[in-house]
Amino acid sequence: MRLLQSVASRAGIAVELLRFFWSHKWWWLTPMILVLLFLGALLIFAQGSAIAPFIYTLF
Repeated sequence: MRLLQSVASRAGIAVELLRFFWSHKWWWLTPMILVLLFLGALLIFAQGSAIAPFIYTLF
């Protein structure tokens, strides 16, 4: 139950951030932030996997 509440809380923060960007006409910044989040998640999840050496050569 705690995990579900934590995930819902973080999703709420993301939605709030996207609303802020949209209301302040910063919608152009959203794709850049999403790409950075994706790359960060890729690095975190790939640390213990077999594809880690291939990902680290990209950076």
